[in-house]
Amino acid sequence: MAMSGGSDDGSPMMEMNMTPLIDVLLVLLIMFIITIPVATHAVNIDLPSPVNNPDTPDVEPIKNKIVLTQDGQILWNAQPISQGELVGNLQESLGFAVEPELQFEPEPLASYELAAEVLSIIKSSGVTKFGFVGNERYRQFSAE
Repeated sequence: MAMSGGSDDGSPMMEMNMTPLIDVLLVLLIMFIITIPVATHAVNIDLPSPVNNPDTPDVEPIKNKIVLTQDGQILWNAQPISQGELVGNLQESLGFAVEPELQFEPEPLASYELAAEVLSIIKSSGVTKFGFVGNERYRQFSAE
């Protein structure tokens, strides 16, 4: 019987047998790979369907701009309003024949909590023409 590392005089082997260690590591690796959840995170975006109707004229829609200031104000087209007035303005804009575009631009130091509340109001209002503007200012990231 041939064994490596040991001699026939009964002295112990000086090398560790790596085969069982490698087997255990491979089994653990396979178990880890099987238990990893499948990436199911998705961002749902409702894209408008194209409408090719030659009877409709090209109408330039009105653009409303919401700005959040760093001192906690909500500006609707440069006029300060409350959250209740924001809801009313959004409902009124949905009543137009052509829905106006709604632009959202928070100032760099605006409250994140206020931005989340305003976005929640906008989402629950049913506005479909919505966009973030001014993001090009943050294209270059600089750690200060």
